[in-house]
Amino acid sequence: MKLSTPVRHGSALVGIAGTLLLAGCAAEASSAETTKDTTPPQNTATATPSATSGSSSSTGGAGTIYKDGTYTADGSYQTPETVEKISVSITVHDDAVTAVEVTGDPQAAETKHYQAQFIGGISAQVVGKKLDDISVSRVSGSSLTSKGFTQALDEIRTEAKR
Repeated sequence: MKLSTPVRHGSALVGIAGTLLLAGCAAEASSAETTKDTTPPQNTATATPSATSGSSSSTGGAGTIYKDGTYTADGSYQTPETVEKISVSITVHDDAVTAVEVTGDPQAAETKHYQAQFIGGISAQVVGKKLDDISVSRVSGSSLTSKGFTQALDEIRTEAKR
């Protein structure tokens, strides 16, 4: 009989410990939600649509949400040494990317290498894809340049919306 009494107390302690553990997790989650970083991002991007000859509204049907044309935006991203900038130009036809051009302006020697890798591989990642389906995180070994590209791409999507 004496053996069953400690087991019952042990079960109660396990139940209390589990409840406290869950309460602690909830408090942590709540704390994480209330301490979100509200500092605005340091990078900026601007988009300027530039019409090309023969550019017109898409005839892709009701599902088409982007105007045909060529759009250009600048994006920037932080490296360990500097803030770097790139310029992105994307041609859209029937909601799909038909051409992309990225121009870098490297401030650091290492950035020149990574931007060149990114520029060399980005076309294979985006040409032929729907504008909304593009998501790049690393292109040809360059991950930071992708942040500037994504920033510029977001601006281009906004400008190209019908």
